[in-house]
Amino acid sequence: LRHMERALGDAIEGFEVMADDILGVVVAEVEGARRPIETSTAWHALIETVTDDPAEADRLNERVEAALAEAFEQGIVRDAAIASSEGQAEAFWHLRETVSLAEKSRGPAVQFDVSVPVTAMPAFMIEARAACEAAFPGCSATSYGHLGDGNIHFHVRPPRDTEDRGAAWVARHGADVSRFVNDIVEAKGGSISAEHGIGQMKIDELARLASPARLAAMRAIKDAFDPAGIMNPGKLVPLATPA
Repeated sequence: LRHMERALGDAIEGFEVMADDILGVVVAEVEGARRPIETSTAWHALIETVTDDPAEADRLNERVEAALAEAFEQGIVRDAAIASSEGQAEAFWHLRETVSLAEKSRGPAVQFDVSVPVTAMPAFMIEARAACEAAFPGCSATSYGHLGDGNIHFHVRPPRDTEDRGAAWVARHGADVSRFVNDIVEAKGGSISAEHGIGQMKIDELARLASPARLAAMRAIKDAFDPAGIMNPGKLVPLATPA
Protein backbone atom coordinates (compact mmCIF):
# COMPACT_ATOMS: atom_id res chain seq x y z
CA LEU A 1 0.00 0.00 0.00
CA ARG A 2 2.68 2.50 0.97
CA HIS A 3 4.78 1.60 -2.06
CA MET A 4 1.88 2.14 -4.45
CA GLU A 5 0.89 5.36 -2.70
CA ARG A 6 4.38 6.72 -3.21
CA ALA A 7 4.37 5.71 -6.87
CA LEU A 8 0.80 6.63 -7.83
CA GLY A 9 -0.47 9.10 -5.24
CA ASP A 10 -4.10 10.13 -5.62
CA ALA A 11 -4.56 7.82 -8.61
CA ILE A 12 -5.24 4.97 -6.16
CA GLU A 13 -9.00 4.66 -5.84
CA GLY A 14 -9.18 1.40 -3.91
CA PHE A 15 -6.84 -0.96 -2.07
CA GLU A 16 -8.49 -4.13 -0.80
CA VAL A 17 -6.67 -6.99 0.89
CA MET A 18 -7.86 -10.60 1.12
CA ALA A 19 -6.35 -13.54 2.97
CA ASP A 20 -5.78 -16.51 0.67
CA ASP A 21 -8.22 -18.76 2.52
CA ILE A 22 -11.10 -16.33 2.04
CA LEU A 23 -10.32 -16.11 -1.67
CA GLY A 24 -10.42 -19.89 -1.71
CA VAL A 25 -13.90 -19.86 -0.19
CA VAL A 26 -15.10 -17.45 -2.91
CA VAL A 27 -13.63 -19.57 -5.71
CA ALA A 28 -15.19 -22.73 -4.25
CA GLU A 29 -18.64 -21.30 -3.52
CA VAL A 30 -19.32 -18.64 -6.19
CA GLU A 31 -20.19 -19.93 -9.64
CA GLY A 32 -17.75 -18.77 -12.29
CA ALA A 33 -15.24 -17.33 -9.81
CA ARG A 34 -11.61 -18.17 -10.47
CA ARG A 35 -8.24 -17.07 -9.21
CA PRO A 36 -6.68 -14.38 -11.40
CA ILE A 37 -3.23 -15.47 -10.19
CA GLU A 38 -2.20 -19.07 -9.56
CA THR A 39 0.97 -18.22 -7.63
CA SER A 40 0.65 -19.45 -4.04
CA THR A 41 0.71 -16.63 -1.51
CA ALA A 42 -0.88 -15.91 1.86
CA TRP A 43 -2.33 -12.51 0.92
CA HIS A 44 -3.82 -10.80 -2.12
CA ALA A 45 -4.30 -7.11 -2.87
CA LEU A 46 -6.92 -5.70 -5.22
CA ILE A 47 -5.83 -2.26 -6.39
CA GLU A 48 -7.91 0.12 -8.48
CA THR A 49 -6.47 3.25 -10.08
CA VAL A 50 -8.37 6.04 -11.80
CA THR A 51 -7.79 9.23 -13.74
CA ASP A 52 -10.23 11.99 -14.69
CA ASP A 53 -8.31 12.69 -17.88
CA PRO A 54 -8.84 10.08 -20.65
CA ALA A 55 -5.65 11.33 -22.30
CA GLU A 56 -3.73 10.21 -19.22
CA ALA A 57 -5.11 6.66 -19.18
CA ASP A 58 -2.21 5.12 -21.09
CA ARG A 59 0.28 7.04 -18.99
CA LEU A 60 -1.40 5.79 -15.81
CA ASN A 61 -1.18 2.20 -17.03
CA GLU A 62 2.54 2.69 -17.63
CA ARG A 63 2.96 4.09 -14.12
CA VAL A 64 1.11 1.11 -12.61
CA GLU A 65 3.30 -1.33 -14.52
CA ALA A 66 6.44 0.51 -13.45
CA ALA A 67 5.32 0.55 -9.81
CA LEU A 68 4.64 -3.18 -9.90
CA ALA A 69 7.98 -3.87 -11.58
CA GLU A 70 9.74 -1.99 -8.81
CA ALA A 71 7.70 -3.90 -6.22
CA PHE A 72 8.88 -7.17 -7.78
CA GLU A 73 12.48 -6.01 -7.59
CA GLN A 74 12.07 -5.10 -3.93
CA GLY A 75 10.44 -8.42 -3.06
CA ILE A 76 7.15 -6.77 -2.03
CA VAL A 77 5.01 -8.83 -4.42
CA ARG A 78 5.32 -12.30 -5.93
CA ASP A 79 2.97 -12.04 -8.89
CA ALA A 80 0.41 -9.69 -10.41
CA ALA A 81 -2.36 -9.56 -12.97
CA ILE A 82 -3.53 -6.32 -14.59
CA ALA A 83 -7.05 -6.09 -15.98
CA SER A 84 -6.92 -5.36 -19.70
CA SER A 85 -10.64 -4.63 -20.05
CA GLU A 86 -13.61 -3.40 -18.06
CA GLY A 87 -14.92 -6.95 -17.98
CA GLN A 88 -11.72 -8.25 -16.39
CA ALA A 89 -11.75 -5.44 -13.85
CA GLU A 90 -15.34 -6.31 -12.92
CA ALA A 91 -14.34 -9.97 -12.56
CA PHE A 92 -11.59 -8.97 -10.14
CA TRP A 93 -14.01 -6.90 -8.07
CA HIS A 94 -16.58 -9.69 -8.18
CA LEU A 95 -14.20 -11.81 -6.10
CA ARG A 96 -14.16 -9.16 -3.40
CA GLU A 97 -17.84 -8.28 -3.55
CA THR A 98 -19.07 -11.88 -3.19
CA VAL A 99 -17.10 -12.69 -0.04
CA SER A 100 -20.15 -12.34 2.22
CA LEU A 101 -22.28 -14.52 -0.05
CA ALA A 102 -19.57 -17.17 -0.23
CA GLU A 103 -19.03 -17.22 3.52
CA LYS A 104 -22.76 -17.58 4.23
CA SER A 105 -22.79 -20.78 2.24
CA ARG A 106 -20.29 -22.22 4.74
CA GLY A 107 -22.48 -21.45 7.75
CA PRO A 108 -22.38 -18.86 10.56
CA ALA A 109 -19.29 -17.10 11.86
CA VAL A 110 -18.45 -14.57 14.54
CA GLN A 111 -17.99 -11.43 12.45
CA PHE A 112 -16.19 -8.18 13.20
CA ASP A 113 -16.11 -4.86 11.38
CA VAL A 114 -13.14 -3.16 12.99
CA SER A 115 -10.54 -0.53 12.32
CA VAL A 116 -7.00 -0.11 13.55
CA PRO A 117 -4.32 2.34 12.43
CA VAL A 118 -3.10 1.39 8.95
CA THR A 119 0.44 0.91 10.25
CA ALA A 120 -0.84 -1.66 12.77
CA MET A 121 -3.15 -3.48 10.37
CA PRO A 122 -0.70 -6.12 9.04
CA ALA A 123 0.27 -7.17 12.57
CA PHE A 124 -3.36 -7.21 13.65
CA MET A 125 -4.49 -9.47 10.80
CA ILE A 126 -1.70 -11.96 11.45
CA GLU A 127 -1.55 -11.85 15.24
CA ALA A 128 -5.32 -11.81 15.83
CA ARG A 129 -5.74 -14.85 13.62
CA ALA A 130 -3.07 -16.81 15.45
CA ALA A 131 -4.38 -15.73 18.84
CA CYS A 132 -7.98 -16.75 18.06
CA GLU A 133 -7.02 -20.12 16.64
CA ALA A 134 -4.92 -20.82 19.75
CA ALA A 135 -7.55 -19.62 22.23
CA PHE A 136 -10.49 -21.39 20.56
CA PRO A 137 -9.20 -24.74 19.25
CA GLY A 138 -10.71 -25.89 15.99
CA CYS A 139 -11.81 -22.46 14.80
CA SER A 140 -10.30 -20.64 11.84
CA ALA A 141 -9.93 -16.88 11.47
CA THR A 142 -9.57 -14.78 8.36
CA SER A 143 -9.70 -11.16 7.26
CA TYR A 144 -10.37 -8.99 4.24
CA GLY A 145 -11.30 -5.40 3.54
CA HIS A 146 -10.26 -1.82 2.99
CA LEU A 147 -6.61 -1.70 3.96
CA GLY A 148 -6.28 1.85 2.64
CA ASP A 149 -8.45 3.30 5.41
CA GLY A 150 -7.62 0.79 8.13
CA ASN A 151 -11.01 -0.92 8.01
CA ILE A 152 -11.05 -4.72 8.00
CA HIS A 153 -13.64 -7.46 8.24
CA PHE A 154 -12.33 -10.11 10.60
CA HIS A 155 -14.26 -13.37 10.84
CA VAL A 156 -13.84 -16.31 13.21
CA ARG A 157 -15.37 -19.46 11.78
CA PRO A 158 -16.36 -22.49 13.87
CA PRO A 159 -14.81 -25.92 13.36
CA ARG A 160 -15.99 -27.33 10.04
CA ASP A 161 -16.86 -30.82 11.26
CA THR A 162 -20.14 -29.94 12.99
CA GLU A 163 -23.59 -31.24 12.10
CA ASP A 164 -25.24 -27.82 12.34
CA ARG A 165 -22.43 -26.07 10.38
CA GLY A 166 -21.25 -24.44 13.58
CA ALA A 167 -24.41 -22.69 14.76
CA ALA A 168 -24.19 -24.21 18.23
CA TRP A 169 -20.47 -23.33 18.45
CA VAL A 170 -21.20 -19.70 17.61
CA ALA A 171 -24.02 -19.60 20.17
CA ARG A 172 -21.77 -21.09 22.84
CA HIS A 173 -18.54 -19.22 22.14
CA GLY A 174 -19.61 -16.11 20.23
CA ALA A 175 -19.63 -13.72 23.21
CA ASP A 176 -16.23 -14.93 24.42
CA VAL A 177 -14.77 -14.63 20.92
CA SER A 178 -16.16 -11.10 20.61
CA ARG A 179 -14.58 -9.97 23.86
CA PHE A 180 -11.30 -11.64 22.92
CA VAL A 181 -11.04 -9.99 19.50
CA ASN A 182 -12.29 -6.62 20.70
CA ASP A 183 -9.59 -6.60 23.38
CA ILE A 184 -6.96 -7.10 20.65
CA VAL A 185 -8.48 -4.27 18.62
CA GLU A 186 -8.44 -2.00 21.66
CA ALA A 187 -4.82 -2.88 22.39
CA LYS A 188 -3.92 -1.86 18.83
CA GLY A 189 -5.55 1.54 19.31
CA GLY A 190 -8.49 0.68 17.08
CA SER A 191 -12.28 0.82 17.06
CA ILE A 192 -14.66 -2.12 17.48
CA SER A 193 -16.95 -0.65 14.82
CA ALA A 194 -15.60 0.80 11.61
CA GLU A 195 -18.43 1.25 9.11
CA HIS A 196 -21.54 -0.51 10.39
CA GLY A 197 -22.04 1.30 13.68
CA ILE A 198 -22.72 0.07 17.20
CA GLY A 199 -26.43 -0.68 16.88
CA GLN A 200 -27.72 -3.02 19.56
CA MET A 201 -25.29 -5.93 19.20
CA LYS A 202 -22.25 -3.96 20.36
CA ILE A 203 -23.75 -1.82 23.13
CA ASP A 204 -22.37 -4.00 25.92
CA GLU A 205 -18.90 -4.07 24.40
CA LEU A 206 -18.92 -0.30 23.92
CA ALA A 207 -19.87 0.13 27.58
CA ARG A 208 -17.10 -2.28 28.60
CA LEU A 209 -14.33 -0.70 26.52
CA ALA A 210 -15.17 3.00 26.23
CA SER A 211 -14.04 5.40 28.91
CA PRO A 212 -16.70 6.94 31.20
CA ALA A 213 -15.83 10.37 29.78
CA ARG A 214 -16.46 9.20 26.23
CA LEU A 215 -19.79 7.60 27.14
CA ALA A 216 -20.85 10.73 29.03
CA ALA A 217 -20.02 12.88 26.01
CA MET A 218 -22.04 10.60 23.73
CA ARG A 219 -25.04 10.73 26.07
CA ALA A 220 -24.79 14.52 26.29
CA ILE A 221 -24.86 14.82 22.50
CA LYS A 222 -27.80 12.42 22.33
CA ASP A 223 -29.69 14.39 24.97
CA ALA A 224 -29.00 17.67 23.18
CA PHE A 225 -30.47 16.47 19.88
CA ASP A 226 -33.13 14.11 21.23
CA PRO A 227 -34.20 15.16 24.76
CA ALA A 228 -37.39 13.08 24.57
CA GLY A 229 -35.54 9.93 23.52
CA ILE A 230 -37.74 9.24 20.49
CA MET A 231 -35.10 9.05 17.76
CA ASN A 232 -33.97 5.47 17.10
CA PRO A 233 -34.40 4.50 20.78
CA GLY A 234 -32.24 1.85 22.36
CA LYS A 235 -29.35 2.20 19.95
CA LEU A 236 -25.78 3.06 20.85
CA VAL A 237 -26.45 4.80 24.17
CA PRO A 238 -29.20 4.48 26.80
CA LEU A 239 -32.37 6.46 26.23
CA ALA A 240 -32.32 10.07 27.27
CA THR A 241 -34.47 10.94 30.29
CA PRO A 242 -37.12 13.56 29.45
CA ALA A 243 -36.91 16.67 31.60
